[in-house]
Amino acid sequence: MMADDRQQNDHPRAGATRRRVLAAAALAPVLAGAPNPARALSAGETRGRSGALVKPVPTVLSDWTGVADVLGRTGDMKRGLMYHTGLPRRDLVVVSRGIVVKPALALGSHVSFVRYADGGTLVMGDVVVTECELQPFTDVLHEQGIAQTAIHKHLLSQSPDVWWVHIHAHGHDPVALARGLRAAFDRTGTPPPPPPSPVPPRPVDLDTAGIDAALGVKGTTDDGIYRSTFVRRETIADGGLVLPPGLGSTSAINFQPLGGGRAAVNGDCAMIAGEVQDVLVALRRAGVELVELHNHGLTDEPRLFFTHYWAVGDGVKLARGLRAALDATNVVPVAGAAGSG
Repeated sequence: MMADDRQQNDHPRAGATRRRVLAAAALAPVLAGAPNPARALSAGETRGRSGALVKPVPTVLSDWTGVADVLGRTGDMKRGLMYHTGLPRRDLVVVSRGIVVKPALALGSHVSFVRYADGGTLVMGDVVVTECELQPFTDVLHEQGIAQTAIHKHLLSQSPDVWWVHIHAHGHDPVALARGLRAAFDRTGTPPPPPPSPVPPRPVDLDTAGIDAALGVKGTTDDGIYRSTFVRRETIADGGLVLPPGLGSTSAINFQPLGGGRAAVNGDCAMIAGEVQDVLVALRRAGVELVELHNHGLTDEPRLFFTHYWAVGDGVKLARGLRAALDATNVVPVAGAAGSG
């Protein structure tokens, strides 16, 4: 019997197994004392006991008072499910292709909180940081247990260098999530919200009726930018959570007036894999420049891809060309709604 045991232990595979067990035992005290920050939960952890996807539940603005207090600004409700807060980088003067980019065109950081039937809260967002802010901002996210799901560009040849970071976190205390976000934002130059203006916003200098007709949706005006918004028709899930329409899956087209009906256009198109090539071809045929092709999430179902693009020209003509790209995707227009990432 002892000889048999000795032969088994002398086998190379048995020796490797023994070494792994000993290594795990040696590491156990270290791991036991390591910090365990909050993290994005896996699909298996966030699905209900039956394995079904967990659905969002409606909330109202007053449900998010604690979050607003921590973030230092009041957000708004979108589609009755998302508490959305915009944090535009009005402190930056960014130039792309010789055009000064307005914050609402491409510099609009934002975060959205959603409550779920299991009592959990999901926060997702897209944050604008300068290149010198990127690493300190990242380090605080890691310290706070907030995941990064994408780091990329929205603009071509911009000055100063600016990056966009998609963030994702899930937990049962939305105020704690907000504190983590606030700590990260405090490592950037993101300014406080401006005081309300007593002067009503002026209409944008564009043929908005022509743009609406070309795209098949009534757009909205945000800080001098005209925006057309579309959302995916499918149910999108991420980590076992059903995402509200538009959260992390918005196709948005932003028009910055340049005078004489011309516009600088910066946008984002949400696609599944089978749509990507048709969209890229349609954009180039419309004279639109491609910026990036990437993902925003890590565990989305179906898997989504996004392309950011840039164009300058007649607003209505560009809208007609962009309509061909949108028609290659499974989206539906959302009248009078701003995008949510």
